[in-house]
Amino acid sequence: MKTTTQKFSAAGLLIALGIIYGDIGTSPLYVLNAVIKDKPINEFLVVGALSCIIWTLTLQTTVKYVILTLRADNRGEGGIFSLFALVRRRKKWLVIPAMIGGAALLADGMITPPISVTSAVEGLRQIPTFQDITTLTIVYIVLGILTVLFFLQQFGTASIGKLFGPMMLIWFLMLAVLGGVHIMDDLRIFKAFSPHYAIQLLTLYPKGFWILGAVFLCTTGAEALYSDLGHCGKWNIRYSWIFVKTALIINYLGQGAWLLDQTNHPNASTAHLFTNGIFNVNIGNPFYAIMPNWFLLPGILIATLAAIIASQALISGSFTLVSEAIRLNLWPKMKINYPTEERGQLYIPGANMLLYVGCVIMVIYFQKSTNMEAAYGLAITLCMIATSILFANYLVLHRIKPIFIYLYLFVYLTIEFSFLIANLQKFAHGGYVTLIIGGLLFAVMYVWYRARKIKNRYVEFVRLEDYIPKIQELSNDKSVPKYATHLVYMTSANNPKEIEHKVIYSILNKKPKRADIYWVVHIDTVDNPYTCEYKVEHIIPNDIIRIDFRLGFRMQPRINLMFRKVVEDLVANKEVNIISRYESLANNQMVGDFQFMVMEKYLSQDNELPFMERLIMKFHFWLKDHSLSEEKGFGLDLANVTVEKFPLVVAPVTNLKLKRVE
Repeated sequence: MKTTTQKFSAAGLLIALGIIYGDIGTSPLYVLNAVIKDKPINEFLVVGALSCIIWTLTLQTTVKYVILTLRADNRGEGGIFSLFALVRRRKKWLVIPAMIGGAALLADGMITPPISVTSAVEGLRQIPTFQDITTLTIVYIVLGILTVLFFLQQFGTASIGKLFGPMMLIWFLMLAVLGGVHIMDDLRIFKAFSPHYAIQLLTLYPKGFWILGAVFLCTTGAEALYSDLGHCGKWNIRYSWIFVKTALIINYLGQGAWLLDQTNHPNASTAHLFTNGIFNVNIGNPFYAIMPNWFLLPGILIATLAAIIASQALISGSFTLVSEAIRLNLWPKMKINYPTEERGQLYIPGANMLLYVGCVIMVIYFQKSTNMEAAYGLAITLCMIATSILFANYLVLHRIKPIFIYLYLFVYLTIEFSFLIANLQKFAHGGYVTLIIGGLLFAVMYVWYRARKIKNRYVEFVRLEDYIPKIQELSNDKSVPKYATHLVYMTSANNPKEIEHKVIYSILNKKPKRADIYWVVHIDTVDNPYTCEYKVEHIIPNDIIRIDFRLGFRMQPRINLMFRKVVEDLVANKEVNIISRYESLANNQMVGDFQFMVMEKYLSQDNELPFMERLIMKFHFWLKDHSLSEEKGFGLDLANVTVEKFPLVVAPVTNLKLKRVE
């Protein structure tokens, strides 16, 4: 997929519409509704709010993401972890904003599907036949849609994905037409293109600054736009955004013009809502109000399909995000399936269940889309701030003049911290839910990352050459029962001349393991997302062989398949003899058996760790017990794997007081 959609083309533009703009494209369903909720509606509010929306879409989505951040493509891939992979060698602390951004995006993945689908389904109340539909019934419908959506993830989206583009094209054309029909209702709406009215609203309107919390909802999908860079290519995204932004602004203007027109010419059904020429209460969702009555049912159906597509795109993006975090050692190992042959298409059952449970909790807890708006946006603001920090470091690496970097940081940190402060008002009204979820996800990432650093203090490497004679002697010692013809050890030693002491201990001390050929396999995760290559070093020809795999952070370590391919190449080049050394089998040219050794750590009781580190290690091993095992994480065939447990002693007890008595 990546190769065919990266180039600018009509097909690429259509795919971009289907994959990228679901979240930001369905925002007209709830943004203006959130802005005017419980406020008296007048020209000052409507024009000012639309000015805020237009300039947020321009400065935040267009300039920051579409023009600037899309430049930071990692071999065609985008997203918070792809950006982190580009800059992680510059400063070690950059892992913190990367983890905050990743956790915020996953938390966003639990609120976007509920708010999009609920906002669409609630449109049924605009139809006279369904106007008395209860909130509980809507909750059941939304839960049914989400259940089917998450159930279908295991089968992949290769076939239905082809329908996403045309469906979203219909959606954006519908937005433009509906807005265009009403845009001339009140020409005062065109004043919204001047930022003057946005500034006036934020500074002069009573509690005007806090309106930014609702305005921010119009750009929440910008981060997902960058994450899907690898699916569509930057130029397809940039050109399709021109069409998308135009359709969005026309629709927002149409909703605003209709509201202003109602203040001038209230009809019989809304006349009682006026005092002194302004609305006194919320009159419902203006998105559905601008639809003609005969179009309500098809309009709601199209809106629901667009919301489902938005949810699907976010779910797929979450799978990619978790996969990248696993490869960057920021998340526990999870089972990853590949439902189709399409590149980048993957399914993570654990992540799917996590997102589904999160979405169900959101729907049951909030029930109404207006309640969900209170929780929406707070977490994603943190992700945008994290992206700004990482992108500034990317600019430093590319030797951009410091004045421009400081200008970028000043402008966007000012905007994003303003949104964050405004969104903090939502904390007590539901924002705490997404912050708690995001905080828990960040805690998992931080513990997994920190525990690895603590464990690395313990890992003892030794010079392999010092033990080669002993290993060769063991290999030729026929008094020791043969453990396997080929014995394969996984190692974390980057230096080919070194190996962990625990591997040597396993071979020579812990039940000596005699084999004809010892293999050492090392995996190096590199910054290039789709690197897949290997290097072979014959330490002792036909006795001790090391294989180094270099895999991109988007490539899964399917070691069983990869190792077999390497062995086939070595046999074809006559670099190794894999025929069994048992005489009877050798006479019949039988291939020897391969046995993989996986060293699994457990936290020893003989540790004197500080309280915080002890807490981190206990949580780490709890996560480890509930995540994918080492052998499955490496993609090994369980029939040929031996798991050997050994104690992890990171802080040995030094002051043991033990006295001998007679």
